[in-house]
Amino acid sequence: MYDQPRANPAPTAMTFEQMLERVRYEGAYPTLERAEEAVRTVLGALGRQVTGDERVDLAQCLPVEAALTLTAQIPATEQLTGWGFVKDMATRTGTTPATARWDTGAVLAVVTRLAGPDLLARILRRLPGGYAILFGQAELRQTRTAA
Repeated sequence: MYDQPRANPAPTAMTFEQMLERVRYEGAYPTLERAEEAVRTVLGALGRQVTGDERVDLAQCLPVEAALTLTAQIPATEQLTGWGFVKDMATRTGTTPATARWDTGAVLAVVTRLAGPDLLARILRRLPGGYAILFGQAELRQTRTAA
């Protein structure tokens, strides 16, 4: 028997400490503690937005500590746009939208690598507009026009 190649092989497992190091690098944070604060804030906010199988699959891609932060959140009854996500995070943390956007970019750059392209595409299909750029992707949604 031959093993069939997979279109998107599973990414290599990453420990929470390795994840924090990657986020620290991506966000140019001075300490691992600051990187961890960003990870917990962003994943907590993301946990309120991502639901269903995508939430479960994303949690399985993350280190245990990060997965627990994501899944500890009760999903919101109203989904926020990407910009609404950043503004909500800024309000909850008492930071500026610019800081919230920076933290989001640093954390989601690492999450994007861990999730892989297929899962990321599924997540983006389920979220309102504006999230693709937060994950470092192009927004590929088509606008609907009246017939």
